[in-house]
Amino acid sequence: MIANVLTMIRKRSRTVIGAALLGCGLMTPQAALAADCPNPNALGTSRTLVVDPREHPRIGTMQYPETLPLADHEVVLTFDDGPLPKYSNQVLAILASQCVKATFFTIGSQARFNPEGVRKLIAAGHTVGTHSQNHPLTMNKMPLEKVRQEVDDGIASTLAALNGDKSKLAPFFRIPGLMRAEIPEAYLASQGIQVWSADFPADDWRHISPQRVYDLAIQRIEAKRKGILLLHDIQPRTVAALPRILATLKERGYRIVHVVPATPDRPATPTQPQQWFLHPPTETVATTRWPKIPNFVFTATRTLPAPVFADMDWRDADILDHAQRARVGVPVRTLWPQPQLSQLASVSSLPIPAADVFRVPEALDLTLLAARSTASRRLAQRATAPGVSAPRAQAFSARQARHPKQAAHQAPAAAHGRAPHAAPPNASNASVRVAKRTPRAEATATSKRVPD
Repeated sequence: MIANVLTMIRKRSRTVIGAALLGCGLMTPQAALAADCPNPNALGTSRTLVVDPREHPRIGTMQYPETLPLADHEVVLTFDDGPLPKYSNQVLAILASQCVKATFFTIGSQARFNPEGVRKLIAAGHTVGTHSQNHPLTMNKMPLEKVRQEVDDGIASTLAALNGDKSKLAPFFRIPGLMRAEIPEAYLASQGIQVWSADFPADDWRHISPQRVYDLAIQRIEAKRKGILLLHDIQPRTVAALPRILATLKERGYRIVHVVPATPDRPATPTQPQQWFLHPPTETVATTRWPKIPNFVFTATRTLPAPVFADMDWRDADILDHAQRARVGVPVRTLWPQPQLSQLASVSSLPIPAADVFRVPEALDLTLLAARSTASRRLAQRATAPGVSAPRAQAFSARQARHPKQAAHQAPAAAHGRAPHAAPPNASNASVRVAKRTPRAEATATSKRVPD
């Protein structure tokens, strides 16, 4: 009886143990982290991504083609410019309450004055990179020696805060102000340091409200649906906006990813090349579906004969073949049609026009083009009327030739009962002069006039 009871107890124990082991095997990283987190409603860290800085030296679509290989609704949190105890400690407390891991880019001078703040970051399980020694905003204009000094001094100051333990410092670097340039990027790549940009900032370094920081962060995350968020742990507005940002990310189904560098004991996470793009090409793109070209092995290396010019051009095959053998160019004259002398002589010529063809008869009704108006036409008609004498018509034509615009808009003198000044009998039609009259002379002449 006792033996049967013991056997039943053993069977039930095995069943319970097996169920527990099966549950542990099916437990996701998110569930495991949630079990370790004291807050059951925390956002948590969904997974840890291990990257090799030498394989992908520059990331962040704000400046580079590649970014971290994240899935949809995955976000990486990054903080710059610390540590500053007044605000950095509050940021650490907020992240700890949500069991969230982030990446911090420290400034060397800050780490020198606050070494305890750097050690707190490592103790909380966060990743620590560097952000130069003095945060210059002119690294895009610096020479190589100045760039090397800023990068190396920032690393040395942060390592000093970590008691020289290089395993605790990640080979990650963010250029101050994101002032990228070829010289700092090339130097960092030669040192095996990965340059981090970002996929979306929250503009928390500007003088804006915490509400604006929250709005920008959520709007830009929702626009791209995944990527690296850029924040600063030295700003009070960031401290005020961070709890709401994390709560909204949890409500909308986003997950936090922690990034660490690869080491000999920790290999990089296996990824595909297209995963390092924010919008990787799909299967509809032909380049992703083309088969790889195999390595051909040529069994025969027989040289084919060179083609002959005559095989390619049917015109003057003999001349082209001779030119190929002699290796000289054969000048070929183009036979353009040339005119013959007989053809030129047979062309009939037109007669020369007579001189009287271009002679314009001097008529009284001809005036200048500028005087071709209604008034001038009426004046010409009156001048050619039967009762008008030739000297008067000649005098008016001469005055009209001198002042065509005035003649075009001026009423004729005959219409007002005044006779125009007549030219002397010996004056020719080509050189008729009109004398200028003063008002006194005009009055005298008017009193002596006799109506026609």
